[in-house]
Amino acid sequence: MPADEVCGVVGCGKEAKRSLSTKKVKEALPELKLIGEPRRVHLCKDHYKQFRKKTKKERELERATWQ
Repeated sequence: MPADEVCGVVGCGKEAKRSLSTKKVKEALPELKLIGEPRRVHLCKDHYKQFRKKTKKERELERATWQ
């Protein structure tokens, strides 16, 4: 991630670590208020961790279909 990118959550302002689909983030974390409506949203380490926790079961099921 470029160093000048900041988290896309309203009121956060931390340095962005990951960029994810806005649609996926809204499905997993509807309580978050995002800045604007771009295709991709940048998330800081803390918000990315929340996203990973919420999508853990879904990701496990997706991986199980590969095997």
